[in-house]
Amino acid sequence: MEIEHQRRLIRAVARGERQAFEELYEGSGSRLYGVAMQLMRTPERAEEALQEAYVKIWHNAGEYHEGRGSVMTWMSSIVRYRCIDMLRAISRKEGRQDSIDQDDTLELVAPELVSPLNPEAPDTAALTHCMGTLNQNDLQFIHLAYYQGLTHAEIQAHTDTPLGTVKSWIRRGLQRLKGCLNNELS
Repeated sequence: MEIEHQRRLIRAVARGERQAFEELYEGSGSRLYGVAMQLMRTPERAEEALQEAYVKIWHNAGEYHEGRGSVMTWMSSIVRYRCIDMLRAISRKEGRQDSIDQDDTLELVAPELVSPLNPEAPDTAALTHCMGTLNQNDLQFIHLAYYQGLTHAEIQAHTDTPLGTVKSWIRRGLQRLKGCLNNELS
């Protein structure tokens, strides 16, 4: 779906136009389901998260701002945050202390930001440049957390690195990435 067409649709959704919402859903559903599935890992949980995310998109479409990224980026963030919230709730219910921390969630950078359909987009070029400025550890741990969807505990087990170190490298890398992106996109 073309970027300008997505913008027209989200503006129409903000005005309460159901037909526009249906078209937006049809054009984005499979991609956003992939985002949810990557994090939730079961079809049932992914579908539940996606449904709740679309309700939020419907109610909050007026909060989308073009200057902060594409419509797909905005919707992907909503799906991602809904999944993270659900995973936290599941962890609490199961009595686990999973390491999904609020300050470690990604504000500006996520795998869904890089559109395979539009590799020349400004946010894609900026992200590629900024990822190249990270040191190897920061890059590896951000990749595992946000491109492969692993929790901090899973990264710890996968890399045999202390949990505190995993969190520190991800946090530091995200701070560097955010600073670089702010410079690149301003």
